[in-house]
Amino acid sequence: MIRRREFIAGLGGAAAWPVVARAQQTDRIRRVGVLMDAAEDSSDGQARIAAFRRTLQGLGWIEGRNIRIDYRWGGGDVERTHAYAAELVRLKPDVILAYALAQLAALARETKTIPIIFIGASAPVEDGYVASYPRPGGNITGFTQFEPSMVGKWLEALKDVAPAIVRVALMVNPDTAPLGGTFYSNTFKNAAGKLAVEPIAANVHSASDIETDMAALGRQPDSALIVAPDTFTNINRELIIALAAHHRLPAIYGLRPFPLGGGLMSYGPDAIDTVQRAAGYVDRILRGEKSAELPVQAPAKFEMIINLKTAKALGLTVPPGLLATADEVIE
Repeated sequence: MIRRREFIAGLGGAAAWPVVARAQQTDRIRRVGVLMDAAEDSSDGQARIAAFRRTLQGLGWIEGRNIRIDYRWGGGDVERTHAYAAELVRLKPDVILAYALAQLAALARETKTIPIIFIGASAPVEDGYVASYPRPGGNITGFTQFEPSMVGKWLEALKDVAPAIVRVALMVNPDTAPLGGTFYSNTFKNAAGKLAVEPIAANVHSASDIETDMAALGRQPDSALIVAPDTFTNINRELIIALAAHHRLPAIYGLRPFPLGGGLMSYGPDAIDTVQRAAGYVDRILRGEKSAELPVQAPAKFEMIINLKTAKALGLTVPPGLLATADEVIE
């Protein structure tokens, strides 16, 4: 049996795998469904969709000529996401792209036959969506976004920027996060012990929970925050960013929209790169390959974003070594 970490490590050369011979395109217009985690007016969501469409076009799929793409924007609304999942399945597309775990969960309940390419389900084997990483075995495959080890990197970055911190809360919504919110738990506790900080589990289910937990954390000096990336925290990012500033909490995030919107910093996969790779899988399925045989892949590119304006407002100095690792610095 191939262990998950060994398999993921071997995917670095996936881009160099031989390209499967492309089948002749038929005159039939192929149909693709897309279920997004963002609202339709989200600039981040629109940027990801633009990259998806550009990549498909580069692979020969032209909307209105040989492909039709049906988009549904679930945002953070669970009921709407479930309704859109059912709606997309009724359209009988050739393949569906599911962005984030909540969208995959909704679609997986609706169909066991239509191929689904996911982005962002970080524990697909453990959560029961695929049989294994090298051979998913069913109608679902895709691209993970995060590994439990990343929480150690987030904690180290916080400690670099705010060396005086003595406690760090990990904010996660058990309803929408992998493994019921326990995906990072053990690694978080171990990393916190090595850095001599107290690990705090901040399980939140609503905006009011976010407000309560961040206020409690803010009342304790030398505290900091890690916000686990998922649909719920992303939808509530403006609230989280505002509360982090109000309570003067150094915070790190897994998604780039947070520092772009005023958060301190983020470290995580390059979402545009992952979307482009997912478009490649959509292309392969449209040309006859089976989702059961396309391996689940890990992220290939990561990015560190630092907001120096926010650091200054918090009275923090970003060390040169950390600045040197940044892919983007907001001044």
